[in-house]
Amino acid sequence: MPPAGLSPIMRRRRLGTDLRRLREAAGLTGEQVIAAVGWASASKLSRLENGRSRPDPDDVRALLDLYGADEATGAELLDIARQAGDMRGWLKKYPVMTPQQRIFAELEAGCTEIREYNPVLVPGLLQTQGYARLRIVSAQQVESGVGDPEPDAVPEPPPAPVAPETQMAARLARQSRLLRADAPHYTAVLEEAALGRRAGPPEVLREQLRQLAELAGQPHVTLHVLPREARIGEWYLPPTAFSIYLFADPLDPETLAIEGDFTNAMSTEANTVNRYKVAFEWLRAAALSASDTVTWLFEESERLVEAGEPSTAAHGSATAPPQRRRHSGRLTDR
Repeated sequence: MPPAGLSPIMRRRRLGTDLRRLREAAGLTGEQVIAAVGWASASKLSRLENGRSRPDPDDVRALLDLYGADEATGAELLDIARQAGDMRGWLKKYPVMTPQQRIFAELEAGCTEIREYNPVLVPGLLQTQGYARLRIVSAQQVESGVGDPEPDAVPEPPPAPVAPETQMAARLARQSRLLRADAPHYTAVLEEAALGRRAGPPEVLREQLRQLAELAGQPHVTLHVLPREARIGEWYLPPTAFSIYLFADPLDPETLAIEGDFTNAMSTEANTVNRYKVAFEWLRAAALSASDTVTWLFEESERLVEAGEPSTAAHGSATAPPQRRRHSGRLTDR
């Protein structure tokens, strides 16, 4: 199992980056390397250098010999290869994990700090079971509504459906990371709209708001609600939800992740990550303070109780739109 404070996915990326540098320093092309070590597939080297496959120490040793790596470098990279390849101990902490959830669990495993912004959803690390079920079921309904492919298109086999209970269990396993003694410092900026009536029935929202308020009481968790009318910088509008990960090992680069229902994107390119870091600071400055956010969460959950709007629809089904309410001047209305 990788030592505490190390991310499996970052171990693979670190190894791949260093192997690519050694290959380039040796003046070898990918084709020359494949021919020299006798691998059957050219994609094997590409997957290894891009951190997309679990490394075999014997394969890494063959590359180090070919590149003429010195003893210290070789020992270090073989140690990283073993950390990245032996996932049995790590997976014991996550007995149920979908492929998408595993990517983010591996990132979170080695973090010292996570910063997240979301305009429409409560981030996965903060979701209740009821809220998570709504999000999972609604996304699956979209998937089921996709039509047949074009007549000339070559049909791709559909991925095996993952039961909502399995996805929820995977998400809750990720959340346990925030409750551990070595939890990363976690800061999130949530748009007020992400916590509004469009997100689900009142009873689901009440539970979610109260859990957010409880989590905000943890010493390593800081939450900010961004009011609808808040001005961000010079009228800046963030284009998407995003997460930024900082790691214990200073040689593991800061990583940007953009998570969607149907696609994900990641980048360690410094200029790209820095732009999002600046955007996050603008968002945090425009949002309510941490203490005012806790007040907002409690007041909003109480308002839902006072509204007394029981939902007869099952989680994931449509509910009647809420009526407009008058502004009373309270923090919840601002």
